[in-house]
Amino acid sequence: MKLLKSLTKLKLHWQILIAFILAILFGIFFKDHVIYVSWMGDIFLRLLRMIVIPLILSSIISGLVNIGSGGNLGRLGLKTFGFYLTTSTFAIIVGLLLVNIIKPGVGMDITSVAVDESIVIERPEISDVFLNIVPDNIFHAMATNDFLAVIFFAILAGIFISKLDKKNNLVLSHFFKAFFELFMKITMFVIKLAPFGIFGLIAKVVAEQKDFVNMVSSLGLFMLTVLLGILIHSLITLPLITRYIGKAKPFRHLSNVKTTLITAFSTASSAASLPLNMKETHENSGVSHKITNFTIPIGTTINMDGTAIYISAVVLFIAQAQGEVMGMQEQILILITALLSSIGTAGIPMASLVIITIILQVLGLPLELMALILPVDRILDMFRTTANVWGDSCCAVVVAKSEGEKLNV
Repeated sequence: MKLLKSLTKLKLHWQILIAFILAILFGIFFKDHVIYVSWMGDIFLRLLRMIVIPLILSSIISGLVNIGSGGNLGRLGLKTFGFYLTTSTFAIIVGLLLVNIIKPGVGMDITSVAVDESIVIERPEISDVFLNIVPDNIFHAMATNDFLAVIFFAILAGIFISKLDKKNNLVLSHFFKAFFELFMKITMFVIKLAPFGIFGLIAKVVAEQKDFVNMVSSLGLFMLTVLLGILIHSLITLPLITRYIGKAKPFRHLSNVKTTLITAFSTASSAASLPLNMKETHENSGVSHKITNFTIPIGTTINMDGTAIYISAVVLFIAQAQGEVMGMQEQILILITALLSSIGTAGIPMASLVIITIILQVLGLPLELMALILPVDRILDMFRTTANVWGDSCCAVVVAKSEGEKLNV
């Protein structure tokens, strides 16, 4: 009991780290009993998903109302989308360069990894994805967690609330501000449960690794390539942009959002870590609500820096394993397709695998070889999600600095 009381007095990020370590040990030594703790992770994720859609809706609308005129919105929109497109492009280039240098797929015995030829991934047409950004039923979009459609509606609502007469403008502005504050309060309650939820999630992930040693021996070089790319992007590219374009202290900001990043890593979900990312970026780094409420929810949906590295690495890895040589023209095609597809399909479950199928088909590579990377997909998903979330937070800082805000970083 004394130990439990001592743990509750620790800061949240220390509680999560301890839960993370204990979960790994539990998953290794009590694999058969994971079912008794995994429910905590499932409930934690369900609680986070429960609040994400209303939080995105209320945060974007209240943020746009605070932004004011259409000119301000256009300026912030250009800066936000420009940041995400630029960093995603850099991420893809880093991924392509590393695979060309390390060559993880060259000489690999394809038969040494079990390939499930029955693998089927539902892939919508790109034209349909962009068409569906405009919802025909906003309540259906909310019920199905269609983030792009909800963001589109929220942007429209925020713009036109600003154009209402003063009386109605104030009523709706106060309503959505109160709505946002309500869900942030609920968020803080849910976040307090994070150590328990993360314990259940990580214990389950560790227990599901049936033959970790064989998996690492077969795909270790590929895993190393992806992880190196994510580290370069997260600890060099993004900090350089934050420091020299945003005129901010990137590693102080990194310390300010560490609980968010640990949560992103543990849940492997950008959406699940969205509420905490908005809170820490605002409260710890000092970014205003109008910036965090606009840039971070949009980034959660369209910014896929870590995923972009993974996608480019997977495609070249499969080509190398197949014995195909990808020239400059093909690699530029990978860059463009990955960039456009990542924005369009971010709201689709298993988004990275969907994008990979698109690029493999464009290049004429066999889709069934995608099963080569499935054993490590869940583990690498944790790392690439962390990079995605870190990029969202950096965007908020850079945009806020460009708007003349005085931050704590």
